[in-house]
Amino acid sequence: MKRLLVVLAFVPVLTFAQSKKQKKALVLQQQKADQATITNLKGHIQFLADDKLEGRATGTRGEQIAAEYISTQFKNVGLAAKGTNGFLQEFTIEEGKLIDPSTRLMLNSNQLILQKDYIPLAFSAAKKVVGMPAMALRERGVPWFTDVKDWLESNKGNTGFNIDEAIKKEAEKVAAKGATALFIYNSSKLVDNINFVSKDKSPAVAIPVLYITGEGYNKYFKDHSELLDIEINVSFTEKLRIGRNVVGYLDNGAASTITIGAHYDHLGWGENGNALDSGKIIRNGADDNASGTAALIELARLLASSKSKKNNYLFIAFSGEEVGLLGSKYWLENRTVTTPINYMINLDMVGRYDPQKKLSIGGFGTSPAWSSIMTTLADKTLQVTFDSTGGGPSDHASFYRKDIPVLFFFTGIHQDYHKATDDYEKINYDGELKIVRFISRIIEATDNLGKLYFQKTREPLVAPARYSVSLGVIPDYSFKAGGLRIDGVSANKLASKLGLVGGDVLVQLGPYAIRDINSYMEALGRFKAGDKTSLKIKRGTEDKEFTVEF
Repeated sequence: MKRLLVVLAFVPVLTFAQSKKQKKALVLQQQKADQATITNLKGHIQFLADDKLEGRATGTRGEQIAAEYISTQFKNVGLAAKGTNGFLQEFTIEEGKLIDPSTRLMLNSNQLILQKDYIPLAFSAAKKVVGMPAMALRERGVPWFTDVKDWLESNKGNTGFNIDEAIKKEAEKVAAKGATALFIYNSSKLVDNINFVSKDKSPAVAIPVLYITGEGYNKYFKDHSELLDIEINVSFTEKLRIGRNVVGYLDNGAASTITIGAHYDHLGWGENGNALDSGKIIRNGADDNASGTAALIELARLLASSKSKKNNYLFIAFSGEEVGLLGSKYWLENRTVTTPINYMINLDMVGRYDPQKKLSIGGFGTSPAWSSIMTTLADKTLQVTFDSTGGGPSDHASFYRKDIPVLFFFTGIHQDYHKATDDYEKINYDGELKIVRFISRIIEATDNLGKLYFQKTREPLVAPARYSVSLGVIPDYSFKAGGLRIDGVSANKLASKLGLVGGDVLVQLGPYAIRDINSYMEALGRFKAGDKTSLKIKRGTEDKEFTVEF
């Protein structure tokens, strides 16, 4: 009996020791798994952000290499291919008319600089012309010159004035009188908004039409009596490129699917014009968005072995985000998985976690479920800030527009954003691991919740804080046909009160023509609260005009 009591006395000690040993083993196992994830993240980001991929611009060979790499990773994880060609879903991007490099303007043996000194307009004839005109004279067989100053001054309050149409009429008129080309310039300080619109599909006029910029005018054309020796060559090309979404699927036989996405395209050599530094140099985009793509791959690996099976999991590496969310929009219009989408998680720039700046989680307001989930999963190792907004300039916005709850993970803008200095050495890999683990816990926490309820949120304003007025519209960044097409409007803002809807194209605000997002912002900056003006839009084939009071 005494021996039995002695043995029983040791049982709690043995149990405690065994439990402690098991906990230690679990900690070591987790540390080993975390180290494997960090090693994988480093490998993915270093491959994707290598100079050999030349910045992964949409439609380039570098992006194609990246797509092949992601496809291989998806296959190795055990995902099913859910593109239209294996893991790939290709889509065509029509970039419209481009100014061919052979275009040039020579003046008295000086070659003027394209875009800086002059701009051929999209409806210009593509021709070669030589001649020796004087700006003050209009003789047959030589180029003619037109100053738009009087047009602008006489049409200050005319909301129906369209300067492009006026230039086209002028070109046809002077061509009929013997002009071989038309130079347009503006000697006033009034904004003219004359520019090259790549997706202008209007027919070419009979002669070349070139706009002389203010800088070009002051440098070369101030003497109207001088005889000018001019050589013109205007040439255009039509450009198409192919984007490739990479799509993998874990089919658990569930009624709904969780979509996890990250764009993998970046800026290449800066050919899209949205780099924030200058020069022909590779922008590798380690944070933007090799970091999100790497996290996407690792989440696929973690979820492949997860016990949470009440949703299917769809993983999409999007192309075309940097040129207007094109890949996510295309997939939503051409779905390769037909089960209803429960919600979407977007990873864009998750590689620079800084506890002082915090991890931003957007889309918090797109479902009431997010509040209780985030409260339950509060993680002391991550400093987090929440944004209720479902919209914004990344791929989750495309899903939000389809009434799908979203979460957007983002570690913030930094000094290397959209610059050649965004390299893999600057990634916080430990921080990214924490984000990956946090997201996996969020996904597992929704396993028993069924399909999440969607709710609308406030929209981010297109106008930055420095503007005192706003219409409250959400721009379609992919639209390049002239004007600002809107995806939607913010609730209770001016645009919604006017009755504007998604698909409307803003073409003129007061006297200011709207050709793109930049000219829209420039026009907004000229108004203040209390000002009244007019707004012209196109809705399909219909022209509409509204009275606006800011």
